[in-house]
Amino acid sequence: LVANFAVRYLLRPPSEAAELAAAGLLLAAFSASVCSLLAITVDRYLSLYNALTYHSERTLGFTCAMVLLMWLLCLGVGLLPLLGWNCLRDQSSCSILRPVTKDNAAVLAVTFLLLFALMMQLYLQICKIAFRHAQQIAVQHQFIATAQASSTRKGLSTLSLILGTFALCWIPFAIYSLVADSSYPAVYTYSLALPATCNSLINPIIYAFRNPDIQKSLWLACCGCIPSTFSSRPRTSSDV
Repeated sequence: LVANFAVRYLLRPPSEAAELAAAGLLLAAFSASVCSLLAITVDRYLSLYNALTYHSERTLGFTCAMVLLMWLLCLGVGLLPLLGWNCLRDQSSCSILRPVTKDNAAVLAVTFLLLFALMMQLYLQICKIAFRHAQQIAVQHQFIATAQASSTRKGLSTLSLILGTFALCWIPFAIYSLVADSSYPAVYTYSLALPATCNSLINPIIYAFRNPDIQKSLWLACCGCIPSTFSSRPRTSSDV
């Protein structure tokens, strides 16, 4: 985002190659961010759906291959402005993602909304599976109902926080890409794109405050010790 801003407003006038490259870099980075979150969602779903065979199927080589494939796909999206998805020859067709055309920006925005709907569906399935597993564990270990309800509420609140943050950061920018065009002030575009870029910074903070495993690692890294409250607390399904 910083590189795109610098090319458009600090290099005057920017060359066509620089403008297309900056737009491609922005598209590739945004695509990689969304695809990474989608890949994590799919991985979580498979880890619960195929719990018995997950660790044998998800080898290091398979994971590296999937990450490489994802980045190649995102780099392909970044090349679209160079391959003709630009409005350099027709300024009236420009979108807020200049030099991407308005029609092509609409395609990207709709694609994002469909990916978000897919993530929502997968997380709903994850919620159902995790709730079913929690019930089975509660029966086996004869947990009291209040403890089980508290664990379920924590898991649902964490899930809601992750999805709510993602929606607040990304959906306004996606919808704005559908309804706005190049005649709108650029400050609106950057003010809506900035939260989207910050979403990848917010997610680790959410996990650090909600996941006890990450909290333990932070305590060890900062002070070399683990508070007694962690060692005495039983692990629950919401910690996953």
